[in-house]
Amino acid sequence: MNYIGSKLKLSSWIKEEVQNVAGGDLSEKTFCDIFAGTGIVGRVFKPFVKKVISNDLEEYSFVLNKNYILNSSWLEDKERLVWELDTLPLCEDGFIYRHYCMGSGSGRQYFSDENGKKIDTIRLKIEEWYKIKKIDDGMYYFLLASLLESADKVANTASVYGAYLKHLKKSAQKKLVLESADFVLSQGLHEVYKEDANVLIKKIKGDILYLDPPYNQRQYGANYHLLNTIALYDAFVPSGKTGMREYNRSNYCRKNEVEKSFEELIKNAEFKYIFLSYNNEGLMSEDEVESIMSKYGRYELKTKEYQRFKADKTQNRNHKADATFEYLHILQKGES
Repeated sequence: MNYIGSKLKLSSWIKEEVQNVAGGDLSEKTFCDIFAGTGIVGRVFKPFVKKVISNDLEEYSFVLNKNYILNSSWLEDKERLVWELDTLPLCEDGFIYRHYCMGSGSGRQYFSDENGKKIDTIRLKIEEWYKIKKIDDGMYYFLLASLLESADKVANTASVYGAYLKHLKKSAQKKLVLESADFVLSQGLHEVYKEDANVLIKKIKGDILYLDPPYNQRQYGANYHLLNTIALYDAFVPSGKTGMREYNRSNYCRKNEVEKSFEELIKNAEFKYIFLSYNNEGLMSEDEVESIMSKYGRYELKTKEYQRFKADKTQNRNHKADATFEYLHILQKGES
């Protein structure tokens, strides 16, 4: 899935740096990814740690991590159920088609008419199966995650859902094919939450805390609102030209709130090793982060250059560089 701030390309570097500090053998350690997003970093650590604690306030993230992190044993018949969903006759009047496809008269074109109908068809059947207990929690979230990722591949957007394109792009003209969102098997007893990170941090503890908060003013609930809508599939009146729903507004996207929230999180964290991914275009400067983290233990900084995420050709009109620097701020809490 194309995702702002995804650490897919940086995940091996992050794992290497974590092991350099916390030790090569992580098998008895609890790893917390408290701003999980699509869960890429948690997925990388899942086979190597005793427990992953994954959290994000967005519904689509909760669904993905319930599958990728919480699902750890084989799901019987999952491929058969995926095939069954993929071959259902199309629903003609579902929520996504009515509000986010041009043929319905909505004026919005996030998906082709056929793909919008197929999303509705699959989403309704998953919910039906869950309600009659044909599928359990593990299968439910596996199928929902499969639908979210498959729908995202044919979305008529410039990667994020803040707006749709006027004409169906080539990938959006393809027929949606439901593909399995497979997960890594493991022995760990993992946990997945959907809470405010600053609230959850007071309830959990562990060894390694990984932080990847929003670093600019873009609100993830707005950029990925349609994925939340598919995940929730609830009744509401879409707002404005883009069909927005009410969404969470993070203090980490507010210049006048971010430092206070960040320090509160660090102060309350019962984790020995804390790693913060941030970059050189964040609302907090390198010096501001260092000033806060240094109050609570031994601080160091690692940097890595990497290619910038591009949602579309015009995204970088205010930032001309093709590359940016990722900062990995490291704190050994309580150490001098």
